[in-house]
Amino acid sequence: MTEEEIRLGIEKALDEIRPFLISDGGNISLIEVLEEKHVKVRLEGACVGCSVNQMTLKAGVETTIKRYVPQIETVENVA
Repeated sequence: MTEEEIRLGIEKALDEIRPFLISDGGNISLIEVLEEKHVKVRLEGACVGCSVNQMTLKAGVETTIKRYVPQIETVENVA
């Protein structure tokens, strides 16, 4: 996959997740992709202080991103 295809795949994954986050008062933004395998995102709104945001990040966000872009190894939330 090209760098552009990777970014588009990640954005499609985030678009799939976003409605669920928005319904709880949160959101998510793609910050950067490093070495075409490490993704940095920013949880926003109510997601920032949510006690289960790490579970959401791993079980929801990371799983969905990897389904669209299997070569992704890590997804990290940056403040």
